[in-house]
Amino acid sequence: MIRVTDVTHDYGAERALDGVSFDVRAGEIAGFLGPNGAGKSTLFKLLSTYLPVQSGSIELAGFDVVKAPLEVRARIGYLPEHNPLFDGMRVDRFLAFVGAAHGLDGAELAARAEWVVERCDLRSVLTKHVRECSKGFRQRIGLAAALIHDPPVLLLDEPTHGLDPLQVASFRAFVRELAPGRAILFSSHVLAEVAAISDRILLLVRGRLVLDLPLAELEARARARRATLEDLVLEAVRDSAASDSLVREGGVP
Repeated sequence: MIRVTDVTHDYGAERALDGVSFDVRAGEIAGFLGPNGAGKSTLFKLLSTYLPVQSGSIELAGFDVVKAPLEVRARIGYLPEHNPLFDGMRVDRFLAFVGAAHGLDGAELAARAEWVVERCDLRSVLTKHVRECSKGFRQRIGLAAALIHDPPVLLLDEPTHGLDPLQVASFRAFVRELAPGRAILFSSHVLAEVAAISDRILLLVRGRLVLDLPLAELEARARARRATLEDLVLEAVRDSAASDSLVREGGVP
């Protein structure tokens, strides 16, 4: 459902993504791991059609993000790292507004709004204005808005940011429930967060995808080497840094 092929993106002279390729199938949760500044948010902006693709190609739910951006937007739920909400709107009216923007109305809109309110535990803040809600509630409101139209593709950029430990545990269980029939890609810079929920781990370092393995395979490698997941991830980061150094010094053609 998500296909990224040889995507490169530059901000002027700075390369944010460098030949990134991967697929995420329906029913799969892929965790995108990387330090701050690795290019994760840039990739999510490309996937959501917020930024135009400069080089390479991206398809979501069978539609090219350049050739059919409206079809893509109708089929994705996107929770960005910096959650944009209308602070002056009441929570219930904000959700109704987002649902209507996705073409929902009448009984269908009411049913979907009720579903996201229940699943995201928003009942207690429905009549509050968004600006009156805590950071944790604001994150849940953003997640509800991403889910209200029942999209087959979910893009979650640092989705547990601002949630307390109990809310994080609940969120992980919820995402697992959402996985059947959906392709889910979420990003984090915390390995434990990615490992707790993912079927696959993708590691992005300085714009390059340096690791893409099923979690079970990565765990098996760690056991075989009597190492931890963190050891293997740090090794991949170090190997990437060494490769970059060789390229800069002219040691690799």
